[in-house]
Amino acid sequence: MKHLLNALEASLAASPVGVAVELPDGVRLGDANADLRLRLRDRMAVVALAMGEIGSVGAAIVEGRVALEGSMRQLMAAAAALLKSDPAQGEHAGWWQRVLLRARSMAAHTLAHDARNIEFHYDLSDDFYALWLDPRRVYSCAYYRSPGMMLAQAQEAKLDHICRKLMLRPGERFLDIGAGWGGLLLWAAEHYGVDATDITLSRNQHAHVQRLIEERGLQGRVRMLLLDYRALQVEQPFDKVASVGMFEHVGRAQMERYFATVRGLLRPGGLVLNHGITAGGLDNAGLGAGLGEFIERYIFPGGELLHVSVALHDMARAELEMVDTENLRPHYARTLWAWSDGLETRLEEARRVLVAQHGADRGEKALRAYRLYLAGCALAFERGWVALHQILATRPDDRMDAAGPMKGARSDYPFNRAYMYGDAAATAAP
Repeated sequence: MKHLLNALEASLAASPVGVAVELPDGVRLGDANADLRLRLRDRMAVVALAMGEIGSVGAAIVEGRVALEGSMRQLMAAAAALLKSDPAQGEHAGWWQRVLLRARSMAAHTLAHDARNIEFHYDLSDDFYALWLDPRRVYSCAYYRSPGMMLAQAQEAKLDHICRKLMLRPGERFLDIGAGWGGLLLWAAEHYGVDATDITLSRNQHAHVQRLIEERGLQGRVRMLLLDYRALQVEQPFDKVASVGMFEHVGRAQMERYFATVRGLLRPGGLVLNHGITAGGLDNAGLGAGLGEFIERYIFPGGELLHVSVALHDMARAELEMVDTENLRPHYARTLWAWSDGLETRLEEARRVLVAQHGADRGEKALRAYRLYLAGCALAFERGWVALHQILATRPDDRMDAAGPMKGARSDYPFNRAYMYGDAAATAAP
């Protein structure tokens, strides 16, 4: 244990912020006057901290085996210094591990399992999410088109960025896979005049969006369905499809089927935009340093990340042609810090909401987990351990007119990005 304590003291000394650590036997390490304080109540927490297993330390905080005092920003600065390796480069899987991971992924992503996983996260409490999300409750990476944008403006800019990329036009049939609280669905319907359909597995979100549709008088051309993407059957394919924050829940083993399903829902020549979190490492099975296990246990059970190259491979297997890819990683770091800071300013309200809905024990654990999750993910995006890619693709159509300057395009995409950024100040300007 002595060499572990020596290593821990060295890591604490290298931290850019002061950290005071109290061991189970009362021994104190680090900066006695620091604002950031950790009181460790068992030996396993000591080992995890000394080894740089920051995800395991986070689990100990959630379970009450480590008491925390200090801000989330201070904690994340210290956590980065405690790491012994790059979490995005750890947990590399050999061929036999990949076989096991694929089998586990297949078993974990049945319709029933996915429904339970979505309920676990998104149905925690609408009132809780409303405390720290923007007024539209957009629960995905914002787009800070202008540096001075606030969160709500950046979320509207993101919604418009997606609609612009998809070249939405009045009367087009538009599908949004994974509704959230209806931000993209309603933005597309009200600003671009599309006939819009959304699907979700969250009962809370389904009920919320149904109310918004009725309040805004959008019945008839906007609809919200409670079902799995694999169960959606349509007589006529959609002109445009968006999937935002959804494919992280699909699973590695189901990814080819997922993109093939999307292709089947899209008309030939149409456009699909897939907006999702991607892995920072090329071939790691998950984030190292205990981070992957923390997220699986407390936040997103069943979530799996792929490197963007793998996503593009599976998309190509489904005969979807990638025409544009954009990495919004820094935007998500800023988004997550905005969420984290927002939650930190309303901790007592959040505690009351969660305790009232789930009881004292689960409510307190959920609050501790989300504080660590939001700040930890902000750090992960800052450091490049994970990324966020918007992939725009087409379902090629050889029957489309091959004459004129766009001969051979085989889709609606003009093969020129200028259309995405024209009149950039028109919508959601700061």
